[in-house]
Amino acid sequence: MSEELAEVDFQRFWRRLQQLGMNAYESRSYLVLLGHPKFKALELAARAHVPRQKIYEVLDSLVEKGFAQVVQEKTKLFSAVEPSLAIPGYLGRKRQVLEQELADNGRAGDTLIDDLKDLYSEGQGGRGTLDFLRIVTEPSQTGAEYRRMLSEVKQEYVEFSRPPYAVDPLDEKLVRQARASGVNCRLLLEAASLDESHRNRLNDYVAAGIEVRMAESLPMKLALFDCQHGMIALLDPVITRPSWTAVVFHHEGMGEAMKGLFEDHWRRGKAL
Repeated sequence: MSEELAEVDFQRFWRRLQQLGMNAYESRSYLVLLGHPKFKALELAARAHVPRQKIYEVLDSLVEKGFAQVVQEKTKLFSAVEPSLAIPGYLGRKRQVLEQELADNGRAGDTLIDDLKDLYSEGQGGRGTLDFLRIVTEPSQTGAEYRRMLSEVKQEYVEFSRPPYAVDPLDEKLVRQARASGVNCRLLLEAASLDESHRNRLNDYVAAGIEVRMAESLPMKLALFDCQHGMIALLDPVITRPSWTAVVFHHEGMGEAMKGLFEDHWRRGKAL
């Protein structure tokens, strides 16, 4: 291999190691260690072009991350850990740290939601978070709104269901829980959108006491809770890729109108 090609490969590997999360000094030092059986710290500093005052910090980090190991002879030497061991081990530890951080953030977020609700309500003049109409375009927020209202429903939950789903009602445990607590649950679905897996789950829903009917087509997505609040979602008529814009409402008049629309399509629907 020519020196020019070796340098090209070195730079390529150096950048790829940094993409994994190692810094520039660590990446260079590890690549130099890979090509030799062992090095003294200051010898490695010269070969890897790492400042002498930094090399011990770099080596300690490489050992901690599992890329280097200490060989104790008359003097302390360092050698590389085999890549097939070092990289999976490093990524596994990094994944555990990230998962723990996400779990901690999730718990902190749940607490923060409760703490900030009152502040938001006061900022809105005490009207609350479901005042009249609100537009939601982000699918995860739409799903969160749906689950919150479904968890709070007392008497009746009805839905026009058609893809694409922010939350698939046939995968939603809260629907079963609502029915088990005595809520009247009715789903009207577009027949053409159902695959075999969905059809099998529909039978389980019916067995649980949830009423299900099929429609040839539905004008929109609709979820209505206790005939007072809910959401409608309309396809964006401008963009090519299917995208829904949801309107969350808390309004008795609108709830009554949506209930009338639902009942009209429900009467025309076919039993499962």
